Amino acid sequence: MITKPKGTYDLLGSDSVIYDYALDAFKGMCELNNYNYMKTPTFEASELFHRGVGETTDIIKKETYDFLDKKGRSMTLRPEGTAGVVRSLIENKLYANVSGYLKYYYYGPMFRYERPQSGRFREFNQFGVEVFGPMNPYIDAEVINLGVKYFQVLGIDNIKIKINNLSSKQDREKYKVALVEYMSKHKDELCEDCLERLEKNPLRILDCKVDGDKDFFKSAPKISEFISPESKEYFDTLLSTLDSIEIEYEIDENLVRGLDYYDYAVFEFVTEDKNLTGASTICAGGRYNDLVKTLGGPELNGIGFALGYERLQEILKSLDLTKQSKDLDVYVIPVTNNEVSDALIIGTMLKDAGYKTEIDYRDVSLKNKYSQANKMNTAYIVTIGEEELKNYTVKLKDAKTSEEKTIGINNLVEELDMSF
Repeated sequence: MITKPKGTYDLLGSDSVIYDYALDAFKGMCELNNYNYMKTPTFEASELFHRGVGETTDIIKKETYDFLDKKGRSMTLRPEGTAGVVRSLIENKLYANVSGYLKYYYYGPMFRYERPQSGRFREFNQFGVEVFGPMNPYIDAEVINLGVKYFQVLGIDNIKIKINNLSSKQDREKYKVALVEYMSKHKDELCEDCLERLEKNPLRILDCKVDGDKDFFKSAPKISEFISPESKEYFDTLLSTLDSIEIEYEIDENLVRGLDYYDYAVFEFVTEDKNLTGASTICAGGRYNDLVKTLGGPELNGIGFALGYERLQEILKSLDLTKQSKDLDVYVIPVTNNEVSDALIIGTMLKDAGYKTEIDYRDVSLKNKYSQANKMNTAYIVTIGEEELKNYTVKLKDAKTSEEKTIGINNLVEELDMSF
């Protein structure tokens, strides 16, 4: 028997209902905030991610799915969404002759070769947003607020926002010098990964899950000691704006994010939901002012976030969304095979009117057909037999209340419109 690859999964049954619910809510929230949908390829030139995400990140070093195509070109299954959106922005010159801000949202599968665990897969779905335009703390607050409102719509309220100011590239370079100098004194206490990060990407040491609780680590220099007055003013305005729209947050100076392109504000949405192991990040993002230029575009600032659907799914399962939903609007039952053709005509009419409809074509007992209708969690059952066919009527039954009445076929859609 052929089985699915390790780290992947089939989306079936009630899980597919949850996915549709989460995605529809995300698309609705993005449209409400005037974001435009963008779809990018599932695989792109490896150079895009190596330059964009960063050669020294764990994603590029350990987790990407790289392959050569038939002409020997290096391709990579996308590990995240931002780099592809930026590439599209540049290639299609979306920035030309546009004033104000460019806002996009995306969703789709991403791929990382990592150890599968609860809510974490090698093929996973990501929903994300990106905004391009002048750097502005109010836009940053709007992006964060979109994430807050999205989780509120889903009914998830046990979320904490962590935020940090990574400041400008120049400020970070000064901080890196101080951090390397300090951490070099504790090389014998650093884990193997952090020893490598010390040489290639020292800021990533701050995100270490192995060394993070050690005493020497807690006494390391903080980036807040190195930020410029301009960066501090920007960040203070962002925080006061979040205060004004009543968004609670916690400043976490060890928050750096796992991608090289971030600067200034970075943030994470963290939950301690019982369905996930410990504190878990379900949404994260930040500002990336140099990425567009790095990938060959103009000087154009950006900010965005992405959320992993699979972790979200674990939380949404506990809300039992499928109980509140119906699987079908209408189940059409012909009493005998003589009414099957007319049942098809009626079912087609209902579908054309926008009702999710199933028609029972089986040559089984009427009791069996009603049992199947109940299993499919339908809202209404339409039955047509010899008597109904003669009078050009059907029986319409409310599956919840069991109330049943005879309706003319020409009046069926109107009756359902009033009932839903």
